Amino acid sequence: MSLGYKLQAVGEISADGFDSILLISHNALEDPAVPQQLKDAIKDAANWVEQNDEFSVHSIDLPAKVLFYSSTGLIDLEYQDVRCFTQAARKGITRVVKAGFKSPMIVLGSYPPFPQSQLVSLLGVMEWLYVNLQYREDCPQQYPKVNTIGVHSPASKDLPRLISVATALETGRVVARDIGGPDPERMTPERVEQYVKEALSAEGNVNIDVICDEQTLKKEYPLFSAVNRAASVIERHKGRIIYLTYEGSSVTDTLLIVGKGVTYDTGGTDIKVSGGMIGMCRDKCGAAAAAGFLKVVSILKPNNLKVIVGLGLVRNSCGENSYVADEIITSRAGKRVRVVNTDAEGRMVMADIVCYMKEIAQVSLGPHLFTIATLTGHAIRTVGSGYTIAMDNGPARILSFSHQLQKSGEILGDMFEVSTIRKEDFDAYKGKTEGEDVVQLGSASRGHQGGAAFLIMASGLDEHGLDSAQAKLPYTHLDIAASAGEFPQQATACPVLGLAANFLSILT
Repeated sequence: MSLGYKLQAVGEISADGFDSILLISHNALEDPAVPQQLKDAIKDAANWVEQNDEFSVHSIDLPAKVLFYSSTGLIDLEYQDVRCFTQAARKGITRVVKAGFKSPMIVLGSYPPFPQSQLVSLLGVMEWLYVNLQYREDCPQQYPKVNTIGVHSPASKDLPRLISVATALETGRVVARDIGGPDPERMTPERVEQYVKEALSAEGNVNIDVICDEQTLKKEYPLFSAVNRAASVIERHKGRIIYLTYEGSSVTDTLLIVGKGVTYDTGGTDIKVSGGMIGMCRDKCGAAAAAGFLKVVSILKPNNLKVIVGLGLVRNSCGENSYVADEIITSRAGKRVRVVNTDAEGRMVMADIVCYMKEIAQVSLGPHLFTIATLTGHAIRTVGSGYTIAMDNGPARILSFSHQLQKSGEILGDMFEVSTIRKEDFDAYKGKTEGEDVVQLGSASRGHQGGAAFLIMASGLDEHGLDSAQAKLPYTHLDIAASAGEFPQQATACPVLGLAANFLSILT
């Protein structure tokens, strides 16, 4: 698949073929990576441009003629992070494109306290250039926003690699946004399958297996099948589980990732009211991010990894065939689950797939299980917009995995906050009467941690904890409700960058 525009390394700022220059720097006059001719242009304008202005435009005696300078402004290292370069990049490319330029040269400054600021700046530019899938399809004349981008970076030790890494990461984010962003008819479960098959077949190293037979789903994925019941009567809305597998040549670590792919969430019979359905086409962003990460993996081809992604694609519809509160459904793991709130469907969608991944993990090298989901509104209230919450089970917590992921994500501006699953979270979801093992609550007293506890219990992962006689399996739940993007703004593709920074050799 293509980004829609050409990206190329440029050795000199005097190169022909570019109609403008966008300089991204913390302070151009003090940045040793900024070419002197650009510094002179900015300095010459100092009598009418404040030295600490965060954006300015200058004429320049180069083939490009026009210099756009986008600065981060003063950086407070006590609390600021590399996202200030993302913001400067977005601000700059916005002005360049709105001014009508189609072939800008991006000049990347350097900032040693943030060693990946150049990669982050380039990713910020590319992020803003994304055009959502439906707009691309319906109004092709609006795409792409630019034709060519040149990249000049005197401080980069390997500019072609910087560009190739940025391209791989952005391609993965495009896959995630293309799946996560569109409306519920453009991305029904069936159409997600079509998109995934097309997007992930290019490199020829991803195996795709689709399970959509209703009898198979009912037998092997009973919790998923319950959510799917109401939608299954409409052919285009029928759910499916898609497994995507990449395997390197010298595997030492296995990542097993389950993504929540609820293409639309009405709440089921516990129907959402008072405008609560607005934006529920974004309830598939967990599956979207999982597929996007696998796309990055397929491009970069790490030898040491085997990655298996399970996408639970289903529409939580409301109808005469809906699953309802008070039903007791036995999960794949043999746990009797009492339904309390049909709007807590995401954990039902994922639990049986987690159980299947648990079975695979026991015969895999270096396994680590993940769930990625827009699971709880409580996550947004807890950490605020733009942050993924990471939660470890006991074996993952011993490895300090979530804290490691937090550090990796911060390098590229994909932000995580670490939360802890406690005994109280498990107590809230324990069966309350004889004949039930787990109750499926809409929310528990502590909020976002409860969804992780449910998934551990309903999938049988609690039998692989620190005190278990069976194999101890690290598991991390990523709640992206606060980081997936505020509707109707673009989906963010979080946490593709954080996972890539942690597991792939991408840092330049």
